[in-house]
Amino acid sequence: MSGLDELRELIVTLRGEGGCPWDKRQTLRSLAPYLVEEAREALEALESGSDEDSAEEIGDVLLIIMLLCRVAEEEGRFTVDDCLRLACEKIVRRHPHVFSDVKVSSEEEIIENWKKIKAIEKSARDNK
Repeated sequence: MSGLDELRELIVTLRGEGGCPWDKRQTLRSLAPYLVEEAREALEALESGSDEDSAEEIGDVLLIIMLLCRVAEEEGRFTVDDCLRLACEKIVRRHPHVFSDVKVSSEEEIIENWKKIKAIEKSARDNK
């Protein structure tokens, strides 16, 4: 079992029968501030240069993300696999110089292409 699978199972247990009352009553909205808090703590750890602290705090971010995904899954909204699929699709779209035949000659060109693709994606979402 991978670490991600183990974390997923731990969260199922926490939110299941006999689990933790605090974890069981959480919602997407109630967890949102914890995502920000844990991301801030991860940033501080990364800036400190401590690998051990960074790994621990990034793990806390993953925990909150997986908990958010579990709540959403229980509500029939989306799953962690949906999030992963969408992230992969986005990365492929935004890296045509890696996954397609677009040629670039500099990092500046990569960033400019990224911005253009992101603007096209935003426009498509806004026009839905």
